[in-house]
Amino acid sequence: MTPATSEASSGSQAPGSLLRRGRSTTLRAVLFDMDGTLVQTEEYWGEAMFELADRLGGRMSDEARAQTVGTSMRTSMRVLYDDLDVVRSEEQLLADADWVELRAAELMAGGIRWRPGAAELLRAVAGADLGSALVTTTPRRTADIVLRLIRADLGMDPFSVTICGDEVPARKPDPAPYRQAMAALGVGPDECVVIEDSEVGIASGLAAGAAVLGVPMLQVVEPAAGLTLREDLSGVGLAELDEILAAAAGVRAVRSA
Repeated sequence: MTPATSEASSGSQAPGSLLRRGRSTTLRAVLFDMDGTLVQTEEYWGEAMFELADRLGGRMSDEARAQTVGTSMRTSMRVLYDDLDVVRSEEQLLADADWVELRAAELMAGGIRWRPGAAELLRAVAGADLGSALVTTTPRRTADIVLRLIRADLGMDPFSVTICGDEVPARKPDPAPYRQAMAALGVGPDECVVIEDSEVGIASGLAAGAAVLGVPMLQVVEPAAGLTLREDLSGVGLAELDEILAAAAGVRAVRSA
């Protein structure tokens, strides 16, 4: 979630270049979402939202909670207010959003739980010398809490680039966050796989032109061109990412024919 105020050349032998089905496809970077994708911190945002609803004298429905996954704090507050049928001023909205962010940060500081297969995939990407980016809608001050825990758990920094929700010109589902990450890594969209769990994040990755691996946890995500859906990251390695990239390249080829 974001604050309410924010809206090298490579050949067939380069790292991450794998041969599939008689032709070369080059994977040069993997772009990861954070909450709900790598770590189960999305549950902390949910807990904070439910607590805020209680403070406002109501109970947030599970349906409304699902609508807030991956969105900005401003959007989340509007969903909550509509669900509770309450009216809050702009000043109150900003205060509510700040309270949720601080409460979620408190919960995250107590520790993180990996989503299945996530730590293993981060290690594989780092070991293959691929570019890697964390692209999260969470603001920097909160994301850094999780990043410290991730680095400590892995014993390394798995990301070449980290981009947070208060560091982009537009938020997911706009493609700007992923385009910014690609530019920072010096790669094109046809050389990347984006890994996301939310509808807005998946839409952002697809709009940026990347192949997307969706691992939804709290939302039902419909199939789309360029999107591969899996339950989680268990068993996902470099070969699987290369196949996802190749499949997306095939979709693009059909569209341009």
